[in-house]
Amino acid sequence: MKSDIEIAQAVEKSSMKKITEIAETVGLSGDDIEQYGEYKAKIKFSTISKLKQQSNGKLILVTSINPTPAGEGKSTVLIGLADGLRKIGEKSIVALREPSLGPVMGMKGGATGGGQAQVIPMEDINLHFTGDIHALTSANNTLAALIDNHLQQGNELNIDPRTITWHRSLDINDRALRNIVIGLGGKTSSIPREDHFDITVASELMAILCLATDINDLKSRIGNILIGFTYQAQPIYVKDLKIEGAISTLLKDALKPNLVQTLEKTPALIHGGPFANIAHGCNSILATNTALKLGDYVVTEAGFGADLGAEKFLDIVTPNLDKKPDTIVIVATIKALKYNGGSTLDELKDENLATLEKGFANLQKHIENMLLYKVPVVVAINKFATDSPNELNLLKELCQKQSVQVEISDVHEQGGNGAIDLAETVVKATQEPNNYTRLYNDKSSIIDKITTIATKIYGAKDVELSTQAQTQLKTIEKNNWGNLPICIAKTQYSLSDDPKLLGRPSNFTLHVSSISVRLGSQFIVVQTGKVLTMPGLPKKPAALNIDINNDGVIEGIF
Repeated sequence: MKSDIEIAQAVEKSSMKKITEIAETVGLSGDDIEQYGEYKAKIKFSTISKLKQQSNGKLILVTSINPTPAGEGKSTVLIGLADGLRKIGEKSIVALREPSLGPVMGMKGGATGGGQAQVIPMEDINLHFTGDIHALTSANNTLAALIDNHLQQGNELNIDPRTITWHRSLDINDRALRNIVIGLGGKTSSIPREDHFDITVASELMAILCLATDINDLKSRIGNILIGFTYQAQPIYVKDLKIEGAISTLLKDALKPNLVQTLEKTPALIHGGPFANIAHGCNSILATNTALKLGDYVVTEAGFGADLGAEKFLDIVTPNLDKKPDTIVIVATIKALKYNGGSTLDELKDENLATLEKGFANLQKHIENMLLYKVPVVVAINKFATDSPNELNLLKELCQKQSVQVEISDVHEQGGNGAIDLAETVVKATQEPNNYTRLYNDKSSIIDKITTIATKIYGAKDVELSTQAQTQLKTIEKNNWGNLPICIAKTQYSLSDDPKLLGRPSNFTLHVSSISVRLGSQFIVVQTGKVLTMPGLPKKPAALNIDINNDGVIEGIF
């Protein structure tokens, strides 16, 4: 069987449409886009402004159960669903996040779908694409350099170096840079202090890029970034340094959504890429709002499981969108549920109804969680060749008992044809009553908001704050920054903050290690357990499989 990259390259050579042709399918001309070669483009700000007068299409949010080593294929199902909608005559469009080099070169691999359900050009999207993440890295580190230069040049704002909260960033997993000391080398080398690196997708600038509605909003948000405090404990913002314009200038092109296509020529907007376990995990508001003007059905994604990405999409992103979701699709696989039920990776190919039923508790909790938002829910069973008819029937029966629609998807093998039943069911679901309701009120206390997410979404019995988190909470409350939504950084592998607790854990405590405010992106980050904002590479990273030949053909990206 061909690998994902071989399938993508075969289509790229034989039948890939020029990006101007893809633009035409959604009513855009060559004057509406800025081409990055023949197969990639950005949508101009003038075009986005012009489209605001058009009505919105339907919005479909795709999420999943907690990820496992067995794989869930959320992006694959999303792309296949969009292609399937086109197969039944609907004008669909994809809205996805951009991949980060961290997972591409690390453990997860690429993030452009798989098999016959992919976005292309696959190699470009997974690597440098149109340079958005590189621009974010440069902007992030330019801000860091300007802060240290201010300290070196007399520190007019009286910033206490010990309180600086702005970290440097890099778009690759590099554990050696998590905690560093800078400014060594004498008086000409700035002020010695401890510093840190985050992966770029965890930078507040990434969150801001994905939440900003235009250049002015971007600039305003960047100006409001909290960078530290004075020796008198007064907050210092980027606007105090008067550099928000310079930082925004570095992001002027990165703010424009990227237009590409699926293997089946469905238009796709791919823009922004915050991780859901350490950030809010959704593509940009600009891309989603623009897609809603261009398509009758927009299929978008929230990162990792529904406890992370979907919760943040519904509680942080949706209030800033022009549209509430019309349907939520939860992706699950037989293999992943059996893994949650206690089967080992070696046993997943064998039929086991007992571990499937036990592992269903994980999917059941995600279904219950999504129904809390009072939006119609559909379960998509991402079919694998090893799934037995008995297992598929059992899972369908278990889902139906939860009063949700369920369909089998076989898009990895069949592309859009494998999602026709799913597409028809999703279209019907978008016509059902929808009373979208957020989980909490922003005006509630920070502790109440954290506790609401922990107990209602994760299933925790209570929340415990570290001494550091308690001190940080007092600072946030003292400065009246508490009326913001909550963005919890948590392991993606479990509903709890312990990655080893699979299935549907209960009677556990959510351990909060730190709480920090993001005044530019306008949410409060609550870090739990041992989740890291700068991941490390595994013993055998995916980079070991990637190569390029003398003709420039890349192989090994998966």
